[in-house]
Amino acid sequence: MNEMKLYTKEALIAEFKAIAAKGWIENARPGNAGGVGNTLEDLLGIQENNLPIPNAAEWELKAQRIDTTSLTTLFHIEPSPRAIKFVPQILLLKYGWRHQEAGLKYPENEMSFRQTIHGQSASDRGFIVSIDRNERKVLISFDKSKVSERHADWLKNVEQQIGLEELNPQPYWGFDDLANKAGTKLLNCFYVQAEVKRENSKEYYKYSKVTMLQKFCFDGFLKALEKGNVLIDFDARTGHNHGTKFRMRQSCLPQLYEKATEIL
Repeated sequence: MNEMKLYTKEALIAEFKAIAAKGWIENARPGNAGGVGNTLEDLLGIQENNLPIPNAAEWELKAQRIDTTSLTTLFHIEPSPRAIKFVPQILLLKYGWRHQEAGLKYPENEMSFRQTIHGQSASDRGFIVSIDRNERKVLISFDKSKVSERHADWLKNVEQQIGLEELNPQPYWGFDDLANKAGTKLLNCFYVQAEVKRENSKEYYKYSKVTMLQKFCFDGFLKALEKGNVLIDFDARTGHNHGTKFRMRQSCLPQLYEKATEIL
């Protein structure tokens, strides 16, 4: 590997403009899901997504397709109270349902609790994210009236297991814990978006939009949770809890920063 280049912010901005001026560029790593970012890293002569900018706070490079609707994982963090292992011991045991691979890939009695929820509206099983700014908590709520008719049998089972009242205790994340976790993950970044086209089974990118994002904004993070642009993802089954993730609609990244400067 060649020696990594060092960039000033000004030099990096000039480099982005030069790359944009090249127009369509062939995917440097076909078959790799992260082709947009990998190709840009190769063009800049850097490794991973860490930008070598001396004498500056940590900077990252985030690159993606324009108009993507996919979710990206921000970080993993289990809810409190952690001592009771809320996801495997309560959500899975009391609110879970039969895993679709039970009796096939997994044992006959394998249960599942997979939900991706946010604060805009309840899931079809009645779970929603609520934010209590007085108590400084992000909480998970359950509302039996929001459960879809197609889950009627499951709801009866929940009633027998634990009843249909609000979760008690409610799983939550304290603001300070979340702000600390998010602030260490969401560094200042250059956010680069590319148009994509395919020709003769090859993929090409045009890097046409660059935004400089500075200083994580926790209030923006909370608002994105309420609007459904940041989501909480539970993924547990009897044999394994895959961890609780905070995920984001990729195009909403600028909402999480105090300052967004359009470069291109």
